[in-house]
Amino acid sequence: MLAIIIYAFGVMYSPGPANMLALFAGVNGQGWRGFLYCVGVGLAMLILFLLIGYLGADIIPQEYQSIIAILGGIYIAYLGIKILQASFHQKVINKQDKTVSFKMGLTLQLCNPKSLVAIVPIVTVQFPRFHIEGEQIALWSLGLAVMACGAPSSYLLAGSFLKKAAMSPKVMAWVNCVMAFLLFYVAYRFIVNP
Repeated sequence: MLAIIIYAFGVMYSPGPANMLALFAGVNGQGWRGFLYCVGVGLAMLILFLLIGYLGADIIPQEYQSIIAILGGIYIAYLGIKILQASFHQKVINKQDKTVSFKMGLTLQLCNPKSLVAIVPIVTVQFPRFHIEGEQIALWSLGLAVMACGAPSSYLLAGSFLKKAAMSPKVMAWVNCVMAFLLFYVAYRFIVNP
């Protein structure tokens, strides 16, 4: 079950649109509004986890889960490579144009393809593998949604308190390396233990 948490952490906490908006909201001093944005991201993930979580077993039959796990592992390794190769460029953001809100966080995360990259392998492969079903899906979904809320929240805090470091390409390259290696570990687990 640790594999679920490591995978979710690697995908959710790596730089992406939701996290970068939270970072810039922190840099621009949008504190409370930024936190509501993060709650919107978490709620969107809860909705998606519950929806896909309860439909996951019906979507992928048991006999195909090993194949999906191997393909998922290969895809996760590909994401790790992309994150490792990603560069972070400092951008000047007009504070008035990028004011974040709860609604923006909810809408962005519901439409964010990265959400599905995080959710689908968990609910269609890992939940069945660890016999997470029934009300356990709701509990895991809630916990993972809180974790999802924590991802942009950590970027918001970094932007608020560590403005210079948060905008440093070197720091963000280091963050990318850590997240990429977490994804490589999860990819290995997917492929070796399908």
